[in-house]
Amino acid sequence: MTISERLFSIMEEKNISMPELARETGISRHTIFDWQRRKTNPGSDKIMILCEVLQVTPEELLTGRPDPRPKDPDTSYAPGSFELQLLRECQGFSDQKKRRLLAYVSMLQNIKE
Repeated sequence: MTISERLFSIMEEKNISMPELARETGISRHTIFDWQRRKTNPGSDKIMILCEVLQVTPEELLTGRPDPRPKDPDTSYAPGSFELQLLRECQGFSDQKKRRLLAYVSMLQNIKE
């Protein structure tokens, strides 16, 4: 299964239409339609945005397999001054910029140092 096929399968599972995906991601309907019609795959610049909106990991979208890393939400975390500064800087962002920032953060978390 290609990435575009997996994308549309996930959209179907989550009951998300092409116009809705376009609106939520900021990706044009024409581009999304081309992925479906021509069986082309989204570029790397779109993958993280799609994953954020569809609430799947890049691993799930790219391979169809769930991310093997355990999810470890730490609800007891208290932000320090750096984190608070980040929050203040992001407060005025549009929803689209916030989604892009979250996608970028997700990508950074996946980079092995």
